[in-house]
Amino acid sequence: MTPIQQQSLPEILQGRDLIAQAQTGSGKTAAFGIGLMEALNPRWFAVQGLVLCPTRELATQVAGELRKLARYLENIKIVTLCGGQPIGPQIGSLEHGAHIVVGTPGRLKDHLRKQTLQLDNVKVVVLDEADRMLDMGFEEDLRTLLAATPDARQTLLFSATYPDEIEAISAAYQCDPVRVSVELHHDASRIAQRVWHTGRQPKAEAVAALLQAQAPEACIIFCNTRQACQEMAEGLRAYGLKALALHGDLDQRDRDQVLIRFSNGSCRYLLATDVAARGLDIDSVDLVINADLPQDPAVYIHRIGRTGRAGRSGLAISLCGDRDQHRLSRIEALQAHAIESQPALPAPSPEQQPPAAEMVTLCIAGGRKEKLRAGDLLGALTRAGGIDASLIGKIDIGDHACYVAVHKRIAADALEQLRQGKIKGRAFRVRRL
Repeated sequence: MTPIQQQSLPEILQGRDLIAQAQTGSGKTAAFGIGLMEALNPRWFAVQGLVLCPTRELATQVAGELRKLARYLENIKIVTLCGGQPIGPQIGSLEHGAHIVVGTPGRLKDHLRKQTLQLDNVKVVVLDEADRMLDMGFEEDLRTLLAATPDARQTLLFSATYPDEIEAISAAYQCDPVRVSVELHHDASRIAQRVWHTGRQPKAEAVAALLQAQAPEACIIFCNTRQACQEMAEGLRAYGLKALALHGDLDQRDRDQVLIRFSNGSCRYLLATDVAARGLDIDSVDLVINADLPQDPAVYIHRIGRTGRAGRSGLAISLCGDRDQHRLSRIEALQAHAIESQPALPAPSPEQQPPAAEMVTLCIAGGRKEKLRAGDLLGALTRAGGIDASLIGKIDIGDHACYVAVHKRIAADALEQLRQGKIKGRAFRVRRL
């Protein structure tokens, strides 16, 4: 078990209320997930567990992890309720009953107002990344949702920081909570940190030089604003570097597809605002670049935690311009050590191209609701199509869409096979992303 699991799980299983401080990637989802599963009555189709998350991406990921745990119990139904998606299918799903609901506060409040969500049987409430929800202005929504649950519930509050608003919510809605805490620092042997003092060098030029020098398999480049993401994407394109952007202007389907393409290796570079700094579980990121240093030093900790996961080592490089020294100083003060300076790199060369992504993502217009499973796609490609299974990568199953990563060498053959053949005896529309 991870340290947060060791400290929190015994208290959760005893039914205690909990305030837990833990950084991203610490394993807290399994801690509260096991507690949730133990509290359920599988034979009773009522909402018994409620998990609140700040973003749609985190809610989707948490629901996926809970479904993995639920495989060891009988017939557990988990429903995800987030904004940016049609509310009609969500209402239909709730009408058939659910044991656990995972969602964002705004959409959960919508369902509460429409009386399509009943919370009077909830046994356990989890506030995941509670400080982030408060930063996003969800305090009133949180109070509305908590007031709709029974007083005798168990309330688990996970937060990276303890602002006054967290203390107020705990005092109002928790009963004698146990506090557990895991140090908000990263192991230097696992994540190497560097800073590159760029002066007035354009940031896109500096990032391009880093990507050419490091040639990472997967890299997340953090910018502070959506506009900065778009400008960085255009700047990198001048050097032949293609990056996908993830920010709040994208609709939910586009955000899902960006994350899937990055996590399955069909795109090497992801440009992101802090919507991706917390909660997104992508194990294989070997480089994080802070193109913009964050105003809040704690955000820096969460950003660099995207690398060095699952026992791997990682590298985090930050660009520090002439006006960024005060932000760097606050980050170093939080960590109680200076960050090693990186020597300046030569200007990037338009002719020098890091290797392109080896995988290609195919999208199938059918998913979990059409009873498709990963094994069905694998069988359609290997048995019927004769494609070597070693050339097939990650398979993601959504409610109404599936995504399969295939090696670029056989992408055209795989696309043709899925278009002309059948999956579970049915024809589905297939396209390349």
